[in-house]
Amino acid sequence: MSGIDTVVFDLGNVFFQWDPRYLYRQVFADEAEMEHFLAHVCTLDWHLAHDYGVPFEQNAARLKEHHPDRADLIDMWRARFHEMIPGRVPGMEPLVRSLKARGLGLYGLTNMPTPIFAELRLRFPEFDLLEETVVSGDEGVVKPDPRIFEILIERTSLVPERALFIDDSRRNVDTAAKLGFHTHHFESAGGLHADLSARGLVG
Repeated sequence: MSGIDTVVFDLGNVFFQWDPRYLYRQVFADEAEMEHFLAHVCTLDWHLAHDYGVPFEQNAARLKEHHPDRADLIDMWRARFHEMIPGRVPGMEPLVRSLKARGLGLYGLTNMPTPIFAELRLRFPEFDLLEETVVSGDEGVVKPDPRIFEILIERTSLVPERALFIDDSRRNVDTAAKLGFHTHHFESAGGLHADLSARGLVG
């Protein structure tokens, strides 16, 4: 046995699939034009402000000042956000339920706007398997900043040396490792299951 009694999950692209392309491929007829829009208008750096807690309307207003001809497309980011999320990451829900059934402490640590998290809890009931989820939009700090990990540790009293942190971002995984967590760089539920099995956490 590994001595791990706690598992901490990222949510986006671990519990559920997320990519703005799922939405904007429905809107743009040309793939290159869509990629240009996502690289130069609604960029991931721009979206990061939402994860820090900046309201969409405020963040969008700034962007529309620079791209007035793209106003409708910018507004779609919030109005049709759920179309960026086609569904669960295959295989993850039963794996999380298996960990819960074994009595492990389960927590979430996610970069996500507060209102989106509230909406996704209704869409994905497995969020409620997590005893506590620290959401960046609530805290005004995002991964990989160590401070958001410290907030989780303080709030839950988990011991990093007895906790496994799972995230699809290598930078986030590296921060967790520096703080003493066991880590798994997530790519698929199958890969995670193999790691959990090797650690004696699932059958």
